[in-house]
Amino acid sequence: MRFKHQQRSVIPTIDLTPMLNVMMATLAFFVLVSMTLTNEQGVNIQLPAQDNTISLENAPPLLVEFKEKQILLDQQQVTKQQLLQQMRVYLQQNPQGSVLLQPDSELPYELVVQLLGEMRDVGGDRVSLAID
Repeated sequence: MRFKHQQRSVIPTIDLTPMLNVMMATLAFFVLVSMTLTNEQGVNIQLPAQDNTISLENAPPLLVEFKEKQILLDQQQVTKQQLLQQMRVYLQQNPQGSVLLQPDSELPYELVVQLLGEMRDVGGDRVSLAID
């Protein structure tokens, strides 16, 4: 009697290298496309020139402190309207004077920028943000 020799079945193997190559190429394509299509958004800041520095000898700056939603001018609490009025008077009396806003580091940035914007509406480029 003759028995058939049974051949062992060969398990097919899957080569993952071509698939990984295609996946990596696709990923690289999307990364490059997304980098070229996104626009960086930032704030334009003009740094003062060396000859355009604030001279403290002519008139001392008006220092405004902003702490915990309180506005302090010469260590006295004032409202926003009073501050803007006193700024107008100060800037008219001191043509070379400047106004410095010194906010508390714990305040939300949005409140600081809002007050600084209102102060700049009155004082223009003579209003600055003081930092420690």
